[in-house]
Amino acid sequence: MRALVLNCTLKASPEPSNTEKLARVVVDALRERGVEVTELRLADLVIPPGVVTDLEDGTDQWPTVHARLLESQILVVATPTWVGRPSSLAQRMLERMDAMISETDDEGRPVAYNRVAGVLVTGNEDGAHHVISEIAGGLGDIGYTVPGQAWTYWNRGPGPGPSYGETDEGHEWSAKTGRAMAANLHAVAHALAVTPIGPPPQ
Repeated sequence: MRALVLNCTLKASPEPSNTEKLARVVVDALRERGVEVTELRLADLVIPPGVVTDLEDGTDQWPTVHARLLESQILVVATPTWVGRPSSLAQRMLERMDAMISETDDEGRPVAYNRVAGVLVTGNEDGAHHVISEIAGGLGDIGYTVPGQAWTYWNRGPGPGPSYGETDEGHEWSAKTGRAMAANLHAVAHALAVTPIGPPPQ
């Protein structure tokens, strides 16, 4: 089984990412279950705006991400919260994934069918549930199955303050929830592999 983590931080490598640090909890828990995990930081790639899989302009790197999505049974979207919303890269990711709605496999199923997805959010102010809802809703539209409680988040609370990597406050809860997220994603991905969803009725 394969998983793909798309980190939608606005920070390019090698700048430290708080979102990546929390994602490590989920990555480690998936690997403990024998899942092969690939991590991509979208800020490191050239991903122009659009709603197609390949802009065919010679610079678009989204097709590489798309190929990874089709190789993976599990998707984890990890994003910081900015002004109470997902990062702009998370929104761009969803816009590029919109093309997958009309892409089908050999049996006529949308290519995201029988794949599971979860959401991970960081930020030093509240808004995590709103961000989770926005991303999970979009992934459901595209065809992903989002299991119950397939999410984790960390935030310090209202007002400015330290980021995830600058304090231990709240880490225990976020890690416990992250391990549950990994377990639920793995369990539902396994169930779908045994009993896949068929093509939509005509």
